[in-house]
Amino acid sequence: MNTTNNTDAEWLFEITPKSSFFSLNFKEVWQYRDLLLLFVKRDVVTVYKQTILGPLWYLIQPLLTSITFTIIFNKVAGISTGVVPPFLFNLAGITVWNYFTSCLNDTSDTFKRNASIFGKVYFPRIIMPLSVVVSNLLKFGIQFLIFIVFYLFFYFQGARISLNALVLFFPLLVVLMGVLGLGLGMIISSLVTKYRDLSYLIGFGTQLLMYLSAVVYPMALIKEKIPDYGWLVAYNPLAYVIETSRYMLLNVGTISILGLTYTLLVTIMVFFTGLLFFNKTEKNFIDTV
Repeated sequence: MNTTNNTDAEWLFEITPKSSFFSLNFKEVWQYRDLLLLFVKRDVVTVYKQTILGPLWYLIQPLLTSITFTIIFNKVAGISTGVVPPFLFNLAGITVWNYFTSCLNDTSDTFKRNASIFGKVYFPRIIMPLSVVVSNLLKFGIQFLIFIVFYLFFYFQGARISLNALVLFFPLLVVLMGVLGLGLGMIISSLVTKYRDLSYLIGFGTQLLMYLSAVVYPMALIKEKIPDYGWLVAYNPLAYVIETSRYMLLNVGTISILGLTYTLLVTIMVFFTGLLFFNKTEKNFIDTV
């Protein structure tokens, strides 16, 4: 009778401790792609599963926000959007901004929200925040479709709007926003395991950050009206993404190559810092959550 020595068996997978804080094993993530898709499906289906309107909330939130901003900032405060209808101007900024905030908010409590799963079974922990970024991309697609509908409506109503040729690079801006939100989310998620207070500041912080990211006004307006505080927007990498998005989609505003380069460098730095924090925290977070 033939017997096989267990030591001679070939293992399909081998789980070993991470040797580097910057470890990101793309091959392992690819091996768990089915799990990634499962988490994406869970994120999309369960969020509004027991709500009356369901996925319609994806559409209602940006529309109501755009209407509110149009009334407050354009009608009452008198902020001019040039030849672009104020509602469409605000909707363009809010649609892009919502993708960033969704990625940030949903990844900022990765360890706390998934502690029960992390403590029972092994899989690459980075799968969780990655699934959030991918599922939010689907939500962004739905909201962007609504933007297209209103774009066509105003266009056929005679509004002087047009796409810029650089709109072909718009997907790269979306990826940039997703990576930046992922990086910041991993940093905050790692800190929340020790400092629970941070989870209560995220909502307030993102609201404050929105007003510093040129979502409801052109960047040139801040430099013109309050030049002493213009640096708050000029050093905000998100402002360049929002401004460039409107430049591509509505052909208004400006595009700053220097600003986009600065945004890219900040995004890379934030992502690797987040990866460092994330990999360090996943080793012992179960003792503190």
